[in-house]
Amino acid sequence: MADECSCSEIVTTFLLNTCRLPPWPSEHRVQAAWYCASAVGQHEQDYEEADLIPLLTGSVAEFYIEPMLPHVGDIDVMGHLNTMLAIPRGHTPPTQLPAQFHKYVIVLEIIDSHLPGYVYLPLRYLLSQRTDDGKYEYFEYDNGAYFASTSYYGNSGKTIMPVHGPALFTDNSQILQLSVDVVPGVRCLSWPSQAADWPTRRTTHDSDVMGL
Repeated sequence: MADECSCSEIVTTFLLNTCRLPPWPSEHRVQAAWYCASAVGQHEQDYEEADLIPLLTGSVAEFYIEPMLPHVGDIDVMGHLNTMLAIPRGHTPPTQLPAQFHKYVIVLEIIDSHLPGYVYLPLRYLLSQRTDDGKYEYFEYDNGAYFASTSYYGNSGKTIMPVHGPALFTDNSQILQLSVDVVPGVRCLSWPSQAADWPTRRTTHDSDVMGL
């Protein structure tokens, strides 16, 4: 443990002495902000009233220093629709939601799958916002429908953008800008128990990950 602390201090000292704060705003952040702003105005054909809420992640969002070597390879964005919400199994749907949510929201229930770390998201409730006090009332929905990543694909069954792992990939090399990986997601107001080990999980490189 002492060796790990010593190594951490050595790396920290090295970075502080050899790196500088990036110019603000950096070119990468400007590109990322432009992409997120343009994504907000896009609507899926099946979700005309839904807005995409982007969340900038990865090196563009997390690096506050500028190393000697290039460290940003692409722009990573997570996005969720303001018409979808996930809740843990057995929980009652909320009566109040953040302002970014639509007045009509479908609620998906988080259910364990046969694979660790993976879950099913069956459609369980429909939320409707009342006009008198702004609170939501819910109605049970039970037809066996499940949310799938294909909800972010076109009606033809083909992806809108090429798939890059779990992300939808946009290649901007022809216009000399960073490529973009967008990972579709569903907003959950509490941390799911299935992801309890995520902040300190071991990666394939056998290193601790202390954040998302």
